[in-house]
Amino acid sequence: MDNNLYVDFLVYSLVGFAIMIVGLLLFEMTTKNKEFALIFKGNVAAALSLGGRLAGLAIVVRAAAENSVSLSDMLLWGVIGIVALVILYYVTELITYLFGKAVKVNVTIFKAIEQNNIAVGILILLISCSVGMIIAGCLTYEPDLIG
Repeated sequence: MDNNLYVDFLVYSLVGFAIMIVGLLLFEMTTKNKEFALIFKGNVAAALSLGGRLAGLAIVVRAAAENSVSLSDMLLWGVIGIVALVILYYVTELITYLFGKAVKVNVTIFKAIEQNNIAVGILILLISCSVGMIIAGCLTYEPDLIG
């Protein structure tokens, strides 16, 4: 048995969990809603929204661990996943606002999550997981996929 296998597993796992914790903190810091506070008050929409972003990030971190050529490569792709999901949240907020304005409904994700709109929480969950899967699928160094 190669002891490096166990060390590699431990190190990659710890880096993966660290990426998740940093992502969680950045998600909380970069959104208008303070989702942790809302979650502890029983807001299901906030839990779905934050949980979805974490699931999307976990999908990216898994692909990064699986496809990276080094630990620093995995870390880089984890950071890219966090940034992509933060940007996605704001793009989704903008699109929702524009669609709402087009149909003459004053709606934002921020307000909907604040009001515990579970449908919006599910939408954010599914969009976040979808983006995570797309990023994960693109995260490869296989030359056949590029040429």
